[in-house]
Amino acid sequence: MQLSRSSGILLHPTSLPSGRLDGDAYRFVDWLAAAGQSWWQMLPLGPPDEADSPYRSHSAFAGWRGLLAGPDAPVSAEELDRLLVDQGYWLGDWARYAGEGAAADQVRFEREWLALRAYANARGVRLLGDLPIYVADRSADYAARPELFQRDEVAGAPPDALGPDGQLWGNPLYDWGVLRKQGYRWWIERFRRTIELFDCARIDHFRGFVSYWAVTRGARTAREGRWRPGPGAELFRAAEAELGELPLIAENLGIITPAVERLRRELGFPGMHVLLYAFEGGSANPHRPDNHDENGVVYTTTHDTNTALGWWRSLRRVERARLPLDAREPHWSLLEVALESRARLAIAPIQDVLGLGAAARMNRPGVAKGNWRWRLEPGALTEEVAGRLREATRRAGRLPSPA
Repeated sequence: MQLSRSSGILLHPTSLPSGRLDGDAYRFVDWLAAAGQSWWQMLPLGPPDEADSPYRSHSAFAGWRGLLAGPDAPVSAEELDRLLVDQGYWLGDWARYAGEGAAADQVRFEREWLALRAYANARGVRLLGDLPIYVADRSADYAARPELFQRDEVAGAPPDALGPDGQLWGNPLYDWGVLRKQGYRWWIERFRRTIELFDCARIDHFRGFVSYWAVTRGARTAREGRWRPGPGAELFRAAEAELGELPLIAENLGIITPAVERLRRELGFPGMHVLLYAFEGGSANPHRPDNHDENGVVYTTTHDTNTALGWWRSLRRVERARLPLDAREPHWSLLEVALESRARLAIAPIQDVLGLGAAARMNRPGVAKGNWRWRLEPGALTEEVAGRLREATRRAGRLPSPA
């Protein structure tokens, strides 16, 4: 996938003032267009788990009822029948799992989401989704197709900069041998659904397709896990044979080996650079602006990190003095570094545009409660902020081309 020089903002719909696909979502699209932004990136849209995590959704396919602007809007029998035909691979499983009204909610979601996407596209704004690699153990997918998953081990991540015990996610791991025998049908349908909803998507934990960290079920931490081989290019080639080019960005953060990068480049997926990590390590650090891929995506921060201002405030004075950032507005200075990067796509969480501190961060990996709840204050996205962002975007050569 070849990106064009552009920029965008990361804001999950639950972080809109209303948390729904209502007028706030449309006003945000208008603000993005006024600010010269070409992309609205968000997190997964499925029904979140009990801790509000969209990465442990109850479905890899269904949209969340909690996002609906009109959760009680009427649904006709014709609409239900049409969606059952169009989404027959997964909709019946979801309806059996979620109960009465679940299929009608998906009609409402389809109606509202596609209207929002059409509105955004008409204003030069494309939607960038997020595709988690794993499903939740308490999900319709696991309940309906248990044969696709392993029984003795669960998903996690090894110890790294985010934690000395690693991350014990607990998600079911795929039985790649079974999936291969089935022609990777489940994954092909998941990619198909992603393409229907988004113009592009970030595929989370891409390295897990090369090798993944498997932890014995019942372990207290992820430290005792082991690497096991993933499906590699074969999965993606099977999907491409049916769907064409996959508009995906690979999340290549964490412990990334040469084999992971070889697969990413072989598939033509842009990778990620995060400026929060750019000022540590040596000259080979892939997050340093000098090392950014042209066909890549640069982020100021991500949903899993501190905000730019929160990070700055956490540094010692001597550490701040070594950074090439303006101490008066370090968040904006970091944003300008991202916009000036050679990477064709630059993304900033809205918290970094607004200069919000650590209290506004979206997620703290390894902390089970209190995440995913931040919301934008009404009126925070002013014309002044849009104008300033548009000018910085113009100087960086990222404004969308006139229609």
